[in-house]
Amino acid sequence: MRVLFTPTGRRQFLEAVAYIFRDNPSAAVNFRNNAEKTLSRLKRFPESGRSIPEFPDLSFREVIVRPYRFFYRIKHDIVWIVAVWHSAQLAAEPAEK
Repeated sequence: MRVLFTPTGRRQFLEAVAYIFRDNPSAAVNFRNNAEKTLSRLKRFPESGRSIPEFPDLSFREVIVRPYRFFYRIKHDIVWIVAVWHSAQLAAEPAEK
């Protein structure tokens, strides 16, 4: 199983890292490392994330790397990270873009 970002997911992740970096560069490095570790776990355990509480009927799941939520979908042998949202944001329905 591979873990890949959609263009939207990658952009949101990089924006999150840049936002954290502006205030605290070492926290940004820690966040990125924690995200990589958590997302790497999905290679072996793709179902380990929970269903998105706001959208329980969708086939998307999420993992949390505080303070961000990573929304993903499993398609064939790939875990697609489709969105990265700050936990204070109201989640919109994930899309595969």
